[in-house]
Amino acid sequence: MSSNAPRLTALDALHRSLGATMTDFAGWDMPLRYGSERDEHLAVRTRAGLFDLSHMGEITVTGPQAAGLLNHALVGNIASVGVGRARYTMICREDGGILDDLIVYRLAENEYMVVANASNAQVVLDALAERADGFDALVRDDRDAYALIAVQGPESPDILKSLTDADLDGLKYYAGLPGTVAGVPALIARTGYTGEDGFELFVAPSDAEKLWQALTDAGAPVGLVPCGLSCRDTLRLEAGMPLYGHELTTSLTPFDAGLGRVVKFEKEGDFVGRAALQEAASRAEENPPRVLVGLVAEGRRVPRAGYPVVADGKVIGEVTSGAPSPTLGKPIAMAYVDAPHAAPGTAGVGVDIRGSHEPYEVVALPFYKRQK
Repeated sequence: MSSNAPRLTALDALHRSLGATMTDFAGWDMPLRYGSERDEHLAVRTRAGLFDLSHMGEITVTGPQAAGLLNHALVGNIASVGVGRARYTMICREDGGILDDLIVYRLAENEYMVVANASNAQVVLDALAERADGFDALVRDDRDAYALIAVQGPESPDILKSLTDADLDGLKYYAGLPGTVAGVPALIARTGYTGEDGFELFVAPSDAEKLWQALTDAGAPVGLVPCGLSCRDTLRLEAGMPLYGHELTTSLTPFDAGLGRVVKFEKEGDFVGRAALQEAASRAEENPPRVLVGLVAEGRRVPRAGYPVVADGKVIGEVTSGAPSPTLGKPIAMAYVDAPHAAPGTAGVGVDIRGSHEPYEVVALPFYKRQK
């Protein structure tokens, strides 16, 4: 097999049996959609959807100084995360540029699982291994040790409750606990990338098909459907969640991305990128960078990443993600725009779509927020 053939998840044969349209995503063959993207999207918003996320990169960090290593390597205060909890954070370069955004789970006193985006997993693994020098901690590539299945949507708690005796009611958002789901040992995490309540289940690849089938059967009466990457993108876009390579890149610091809150200068010890990020923080206060905003189309044309945002005949920003919004029934986009044009309701803002300046309304993110 040639080294550039895409990697297959443990559920590959199952996706094909369901008639999925497959696509190469970050070196993995992944389901893009099974039927209608819009129907899959709306199922997650109103009922439940099932996702294969086995392309995500799991990296385990263990040892007496695991917390110290992660505090040094990442911008967040990982030492303050309680056992059984998770935190959204970032790993930056020395110059403050974002290498990836991550979720870190504290599984035990001296054991953490770092979950990286598929496209950056090797970069994150290499950076953590390099930054581990001098720490009594071990960085382990566990990408092949896990399959990851997500069940997302308002019906997901009841679907999962029918398959586990784990205390889901006591499981907070951004927490994880070991349990058994449909007889399969799993790390059950209340996390997701859709804007809905839901769970991500980390299991052995050999158990993935059994778990997927059990969730499918349990969810069938309430309308759960399998969902591909395409609706995952429109769901996260409506929820105002950044996607690496679009809203986050190495040319932006967390402060440029409006996510300076993830950088914890008050934590003990030095961390990679601290000096550059302190400069970025003070620069952002004096001279506000472009702001990430939402744009809602007045017409029907869909903006795409890289399209210029314009006002008064001048370029004032750039679209980072755009798609038709099934929930709003209109095209939407996230874009970085100059601070004077970032206030919701700012008049005269448009997107240059192939030479035509289409009118857009500036709105606050997110476009969609679920009712608690």
